[in-house]
Amino acid sequence: MLGGLGVVLLLALVPLGIASRALTADDVSNAVIAVGYGGTGVVIARRQPRNAVGWVLLGCALLLAADNDGSLYAVVIYRLGHGTLPFGRVAILADQLWAPAIVLLPLAILVFPDGTVPGRWRWVPRAYLVVDIDRIISRALAYALVTGLLIGLYVGLVLLAARVLTFHSSVAVAAATLAAAALFNPLRRWVQRVVDRRFNRARYDADKTVAAFAGRLNDAVDLDAVRDDLASVVHQALEPASISVWMSER
Repeated sequence: MLGGLGVVLLLALVPLGIASRALTADDVSNAVIAVGYGGTGVVIARRQPRNAVGWVLLGCALLLAADNDGSLYAVVIYRLGHGTLPFGRVAILADQLWAPAIVLLPLAILVFPDGTVPGRWRWVPRAYLVVDIDRIISRALAYALVTGLLIGLYVGLVLLAARVLTFHSSVAVAAATLAAAALFNPLRRWVQRVVDRRFNRARYDADKTVAAFAGRLNDAVDLDAVRDDLASVVHQALEPASISVWMSER
C-alpha cells in the first residue's frame, strides 16, 4: 500500500509540473532519489518486514515525493492565482517534508543491515533524534516568529503611511515592503538567538564561548597562553575526549 501511494505521488509530479510551470532540476533529482529509496524499501519490507531499514527508506521516499508535490501544488494555488483549489495550507505544510526526510535517512545507516542497533550503540539513535528534532523546532519557531513580526510591521507601516501621513496607497505599500525586506535578516538573526537560548542552549553557549575567545585573541601575544586558551575553548564548546594543538612558528 505504501509503495502504491509512492507511485501515485511520483506520477502526480507530471501534471503538477506542467500546471505550475515550475518544475526544477531539484524536483527531478528528488524524484529520482525517491524512486531509488522507495523501490529498495518496498523490496526489503516485503521480504523482511521486521527489518527497519526497509521502512525507513520507504518513509524517506514518501516524504520526498510529497514534498515535491506540495511545492508545485502551492505554486499553482498561490503564485498562479488558483485560490479556489482546496488544500492550499496542506500543500504549504507538505513543502516542508524534506526536513523529516533528511532526519530519517541517517537512521537507515544506523540500523543497517539487519534493522537493529547493537546494544552498546542504542543511545546513538536516541541522542540523534533528540538533537536534528531540537534543531527543527528551533528553526521552525524562529521563522514563524519572524513571519508574524514582519506581517505586523508591514500592516502597521501601511496604515501609518496611508492614514496618518496621507501617502498614496501604492507608495505606502512600496515603502512598507522595502522596510520589511530590509529588516528581515537582522530580525531573523535576533529571533534565532532568542530561540537558541531556549531550545538550543548548547549551541548558544558554544557560540558565546567562541566569540569571547576571538575577542581575546586580538590582544594576545603569548603563544603558550593562546594555546592554553584555545584548548580550553575547544573543551567547553565541543567536549572532546582529548585535545592536542600543533602550532608552527615562522
